[in-house]
Amino acid sequence: MTGSQPTLVVAAALVDDLDAPTVLLSARRRTPASLAGRWEFPGGKVEPGETPEEALHRELREELGVAVGLGDEVPGPEDGVWRITPTHVLRLWLAEVVSGVPAPLVEHDELRWLPAGQWFDVPWLDADVPIVTAVVALTSADAA
Repeated sequence: MTGSQPTLVVAAALVDDLDAPTVLLSARRRTPASLAGRWEFPGGKVEPGETPEEALHRELREELGVAVGLGDEVPGPEDGVWRITPTHVLRLWLAEVVSGVPAPLVEHDELRWLPAGQWFDVPWLDADVPIVTAVVALTSADAA
């Protein structure tokens, strides 16, 4: 990577069970207009002084009102990260809710639990499509 470092974004593939997932949470963007109506994994930018894991816990509390337990990281093809824009890279973990009920509090206007076999049934952001594919491969939950 030349020039300045890309902005690090963290997100979670929220599932019902880390060992045997049967559903995946998708979150529909409300803003900006160019992304509104498209679906993504919940998460956000890592702030100065935070570890990626701390940022993910904070973002999920702020965006969904939940506490989570983290599972395995889903490694991306570019030094372990996923390039989601020319200036942003993403790290993604499998996670399950340990406290609270997910609600669209900030960035999103709808959440949807997608059953296995239907993980591609919403219009994901283009950058998230290969990540969904990797989550499917890692969990084997969507093989139906």
